[in-house]
Amino acid sequence: MNPIRFPRGLYGVTPDWSDTDRLLEAIRQAHAGGMAALQWRRKQGTPAQWRAQARAVRDTCAQLGLPLIINDHWRLALEFDADGVHLGRDDDAIGPVRQALGTGKIIGCSCYDQPALAARRLAEGADYIAFGALYPSSVKPDAVRATLDHIRQGSQLVQAMGPPRPAVVAIGGLNAGNAAAVIEAGADAIAVISALFEAADIAQAARRCQALFS
Repeated sequence: MNPIRFPRGLYGVTPDWSDTDRLLEAIRQAHAGGMAALQWRRKQGTPAQWRAQARAVRDTCAQLGLPLIINDHWRLALEFDADGVHLGRDDDAIGPVRQALGTGKIIGCSCYDQPALAARRLAEGADYIAFGALYPSSVKPDAVRATLDHIRQGSQLVQAMGPPRPAVVAIGGLNAGNAAAVIEAGADAIAVISALFEAADIAQAARRCQALFS
């Protein structure tokens, strides 16, 4: 199998919680269940609150040896020496971000339901391309919907690149009960928010998701 530049498996995405202690404990539980990487995502609050929580999450991930990706805020990723950044449609272009972060950091990009956008991002040097929402999402109820065909097309794009190749990430309404078909279509990682962090047993939810990649 062509090795990838991003961890294969469960890619946890943090809920927008202001309670940092609760969030850190949830991250520890998800890691105990086998979560392969974490994306810190925060939309609410003030920049000062973002920085404080990002620092705490970075410290926890460093202790756990868990790869940490910062959503949107590449300057925070640079400041706290995170493992990478996730860029959306309206964020900065990959080139300047790569120049700032360096070649050793991961840059992932949202590609929604657009394989053509994914091809452009790959040409610009993305380490992973993310398609979604695959299923209805409570976090983004109005998100555009991607399909298994988009995952397959993304997989064809990255398989032609060579080792270590970029990864294909699926996001949106995913859980252990519906992700198997997405993985079979070619997803290297599944990004999960609610079904992981809102689960009654976070470690068990992580374990069930990660087991799909065995």
